[in-house]
Amino acid sequence: MSHPGGLSRLPGMNTTPHTVATGVLTASALYVGWWASLAPRSFYDSFPGLNRTWVGGDGPFNEHLVRDVGGLYLALAVAGVLALAWRERRTTLMLGAAWTTFSLLHLSYHLHHLGELAAVDVVGNVVALGGTLVLAVLLLVPARAEQRAEVTA
Repeated sequence: MSHPGGLSRLPGMNTTPHTVATGVLTASALYVGWWASLAPRSFYDSFPGLNRTWVGGDGPFNEHLVRDVGGLYLALAVAGVLALAWRERRTTLMLGAAWTTFSLLHLSYHLHHLGELAAVDVVGNVVALGGTLVLAVLLLVPARAEQRAEVTA
């Protein structure tokens, strides 16, 4: 089946784990991206919500940097929407590689800056950022049907 840009559908993206991982990553990117882009001061003061603050304690407010973070997350969300629409293995791999790179660096930074957070926020921070890394890596793993096809080929 042909898709925009002349790319043909490759096996592997029609799996439930890949679709769920892509959907969760895209939803999280939309949540962070829209908030940071449209209301940077609110994002800085109140992220992740629910009366918790993960950003505000990490230095003075910088609208430029918060809006850039919003733009980064929105770009990841656009890539996720396209991966869900096209369901091509190459698109899934590209999305997984981008999220893995970002998530690894993001998690690494936060693991070294947990000292000012309450215990519940340390757990939430590590689970949320570690979770995006796990989901991103999942997108890099071939689907079972794809693995079976490689073995029989």
